[in-house]
Amino acid sequence: MEIKGSLLETKLSFTDGHHNPDRSTKMLVENVHFWYGEKQALKSINLEIFDREVTAFIGPSGCGKTTLLRCLNRMNDVHIEGRMEGRILLDGVDIHSEEIDPPELRQRFGWVAQKPDPFPDTIHHNVIYGALIHGLVSTKADQDETIERALRQAGLWEEVKDRLHEDGTDLSGGQQQRLCIARALAMSPEVILMDEPCSALDPTATARVEQLIDELREHYTIVIITHNLQQAARVSQRTAFFHLGEMREVGDTLDIMTDPADPLCLAYVTGRYG
Repeated sequence: MEIKGSLLETKLSFTDGHHNPDRSTKMLVENVHFWYGEKQALKSINLEIFDREVTAFIGPSGCGKTTLLRCLNRMNDVHIEGRMEGRILLDGVDIHSEEIDPPELRQRFGWVAQKPDPFPDTIHHNVIYGALIHGLVSTKADQDETIERALRQAGLWEEVKDRLHEDGTDLSGGQQQRLCIARALAMSPEVILMDEPCSALDPTATARVEQLIDELREHYTIVIITHNLQQAARVSQRTAFFHLGEMREVGDTLDIMTDPADPLCLAYVTGRYG
């Protein structure tokens, strides 16, 4: 049943909401289950994540979106009672194989949290910290080049280029979130994972971050969790709908938003559920 009305007839500002068939598979999730102790959080998840596209995870709170996001870069390894079954491949390689070093794996990912979390330190140190401790930069020239590149990519350079030695926490909320994005970009990641990156931002700051996501997908694979369906429609090419640990439907964003096959997904995108 095709849906008419509300956000679903809204013109998509940035993207046409369709997967590009020329994109290669960056990550492949195969029959993944995950438990926290006795509680099963994910059930038989199968998902392709494509290179240089944005994949949005939608669904009500507690449905497994963040658990899967944290599985992608093995952040769930820190949970003593956490247990995963299945496979996750990055560029065709199982991320849980014995040859994979978890800290090195995580360097291939950038992480952007719900709330801006800059360090209580200068803008300069916020951006370069990760690259420094991982030995990705050494000379001052390398540091300066990396900082400028990351801040330019995050759309923040012109706003802070004369304030690099001021505290990052003195920036506005939207600027702080872009600073955190710059911090992730300084590590030259391949995949950027975003857990509701605009949930704490005002509409103006949200619009700026959404525009930034659309620009970044030209160079990075991005996975974003969002409870804002308009946001998913604006920034993503593919959308996956989750319910009680199951991925009930996945496909082109425009198809998910206008003609979902799953009844629960239909109820969710039309505001009757969740």
